Amino acid sequence: MVVVLLAGMPGAGKEEFLKIAKKKEYNIVRMGDVVREQAEKSDLSKENISVGEFADREREEHHEGIWAHRTLPKIWGEKTIIDGIRSSEEVNIFRLELEKDAPIVAIHSSPKTRFERLKDRAREDAPETWEEFNKRDKRELDWGLGRVIARANQMIVNEGTLPDFQRKVEDILDSIGTE
Repeated sequence: MVVVLLAGMPGAGKEEFLKIAKKKEYNIVRMGDVVREQAEKSDLSKENISVGEFADREREEHHEGIWAHRTLPKIWGEKTIIDGIRSSEEVNIFRLELEKDAPIVAIHSSPKTRFERLKDRAREDAPETWEEFNKRDKRELDWGLGRVIARANQMIVNEGTLPDFQRKVEDILDSIGTE
């Protein structure tokens, strides 16, 4: 089994990475989908909190690795990318339960670049202001995302063109597939 743990700040380029991985026949498991699925079951509208706040609360009430444990049943197949790793605890759980040598691939882009991408993407959870963007970054970093990125086996800097980024992703996925 090949398992790749994908990390990066919001807007760094994880979705583009996943598009290429899917073409290379990797199964994609998004931890964010697991969070959103659980949040829907909890009916957040009654509590007036965001999905991010819900995820944070679940970590506090249970443990730092709760989302990794809730993601494990969604993993299948010979080649899988797990997107949305946020903490060292999650890395440790996936490596213990799935693949002890699962590489971490981190994607890095500058805050300015990421902010512009998030605004252009116009998803429901996209920050509208620089202050909202910084608040979201702080939350992600408080969960331990910076430590995960620092532990990465492979780092892709995504500041150039889309074709350049796509080539870097293909190179990394090809090298992982042959290790």
